[in-house]
Amino acid sequence: MAFGFIRRIGIDLGTANTLVFIPGKGVVMNEPSVVAVSVGDNRILAVGNEAREMIGRTPDTIIAYRPLRDGVIADYRVTEAMLRHFITRAGGWVRFLRPEVMISVPAGVTSTERRAVIEAAVHAGAKAAYVVKEPVLAAIGAGIPINEAAGHIVVDIGGGTTDVAVISLGGIVASTSVKVAGNKLDQAIADYIKKQFNLAIGDRTAEDIKIKIGSAIELREPEEMNVKGRDLLSGLPKTITINATEVTKAMDEELVEIIRAIKTVLYETPPELAADIMDRGIVMTGGGSLLRNLNLLIQREIGIPAHLADDALLCVAKGTGIALEHLDVYKRSIMSKR
Repeated sequence: MAFGFIRRIGIDLGTANTLVFIPGKGVVMNEPSVVAVSVGDNRILAVGNEAREMIGRTPDTIIAYRPLRDGVIADYRVTEAMLRHFITRAGGWVRFLRPEVMISVPAGVTSTERRAVIEAAVHAGAKAAYVVKEPVLAAIGAGIPINEAAGHIVVDIGGGTTDVAVISLGGIVASTSVKVAGNKLDQAIADYIKKQFNLAIGDRTAEDIKIKIGSAIELREPEEMNVKGRDLLSGLPKTITINATEVTKAMDEELVEIIRAIKTVLYETPPELAADIMDRGIVMTGGGSLLRNLNLLIQREIGIPAHLADDALLCVAKGTGIALEHLDVYKRSIMSKR
């Protein structure tokens, strides 16, 4: 019994990271959604952590890139190879058992994009593939009883997309998906530094700044950080000092966009459910929601309490696992199968 039960695998297929969940074991893998490909013969050289190490450090003969853009498959072949890597590694030595796989997709995904994900999973070795919208899985993973006749609002901020959805009776009542999330915040920081200091920095440095001193609301005592990069005028390495107030200012437009998405969904919500939401508050999930004071900014702008779910980063992955274990209960929330 102990060996044969890896028959179901949940995959949180994200723009920035891919998490793999196995019922009964929890999250077994959390790796960057990056693939390294050789230019000449188009061969896949590395996937995940190994490939991420190559970003910005590869010779001309190797390209390290992300096959998902804004939560959607941008390169089908590479995504399939990435899924195969995750499914094979998660299955361990039980290769001959084709597992059932559940994959998360953004709320705004089209039926064509959804089909592409299912086909990629089946070609990568899945017996059957289910795709479920991210906010539904995030809600399940955050412990929200989604099958109740009551309104819950989930704001799932990932790397490529922010998904906002009002869920009641197991389904999405109103939702939107905007292509502004963690990656766009990093980009905004990098652009600000380029404009203000004539300094070019990489994606990883920008993300580092966001994590260490970033805040959605200006801090009373701004923290500072030294940033190394390349001077755009001289072309030489240079170090500058940036403070938290500047980082908040850099991210301002993107944060406004996230707030606007939440307002749009609330505007479309029926009054009875809006009353439930006032009582229960906004649940925030995903890695992007870990930005300091983002819940306070949302609370201030929307007027409804916002709180971070436990293990916000793992909610979608945990949701895939719970939904797989209780497929009969969540059947109606599951979008398609093959």
